[in-house]
Amino acid sequence: MTDLPNCPECNSAYTYEDGNLLICPECAHEWTPGEDVDSTEDALVVRDANGNILQDGDAVTVIKDLKVKGSSSVLKIGTRVKSIRLVDGDHNIDCKIDGFGAMKLKSEFVKKN
Repeated sequence: MTDLPNCPECNSAYTYEDGNLLICPECAHEWTPGEDVDSTEDALVVRDANGNILQDGDAVTVIKDLKVKGSSSVLKIGTRVKSIRLVDGDHNIDCKIDGFGAMKLKSEFVKKN
């Protein structure tokens, strides 16, 4: 019996060969043996309104007055947000804003400081 590598997606030890492919029965991931698993294609790239790449921990400034959903208050232009966290989805910035609390923002309405 040959030793097959674990699945690169879920690390399952139950991989099997099917022709020239290796298949994981737990997550249905298929790959060819010797294929380099490149994690850069899964990297999240988020850009601000000016096209600058944002990273976790950056500080940003709001460039437009934003209505806060479920509230009568408005997030004013020029509001500074520290220590952002990037997440996947439509609102791709997760942060805490002084005076408002936890909030999600779209990167198109902020600029990097």
